[in-house]
Amino acid sequence: MTISFLNILLPMLVQGLKLTLLIAILGIAVGTVIGSLCGYALQGNNRVTKTIANTYIWIIRATPLMVQALYGYFVIPKLLGIELDSTTVGIMVIALNSGAFISEIVKGALLGIDPGQREASLSLGMSNLQVMFHVIIPPAFKAALPALFNQFIISVKDTALLSIITVNEITHMGQNYAALSFKTIETYTTIAMFYLVLLSILIIVQKKIERKMR
Repeated sequence: MTISFLNILLPMLVQGLKLTLLIAILGIAVGTVIGSLCGYALQGNNRVTKTIANTYIWIIRATPLMVQALYGYFVIPKLLGIELDSTTVGIMVIALNSGAFISEIVKGALLGIDPGQREASLSLGMSNLQVMFHVIIPPAFKAALPALFNQFIISVKDTALLSIITVNEITHMGQNYAALSFKTIETYTTIAMFYLVLLSILIIVQKKIERKMR
């Protein structure tokens, strides 16, 4: 690898990093909302909402993310008669995919709360809404936070699969350069090292959060 090679490729990867983080952050944010609603439905007693949540989770977990991206980019727009750019589809795919896994995290966190806390709060005259926001959610969120951060790391890695629908994230930017320069070994080695550094930083942050939570 020469200096001139890195001077060309690294700015392209940094540009792709911006889009990678944008998709991952927005996707995990929307996915957290979806997962929270589904997780709450899963541990509830309403059969309709529980069936809807289970069906959604089954579909997402039983299909590869790459297939979901292709379906969202090529099929959904034709069925609905609309136009969707690849970045928007990427955010939607990451959101729906992460939401299915976050729902299980949220479900486990909610079920981990001692039912006696809810009963004691209700006996003190608190409403169900007050109990949920002041008694249930704070400790449940604290318990789920490490797993949620881990899902964020997974979502960052999953963005690489979005190159199949020409999202200009890290991998796709590297593929473009490899196709033009024919330096496949150097390019893909650099991409691998770039991801290694990025995800190592995120893992270190996750470990610090876990230690602080303990």
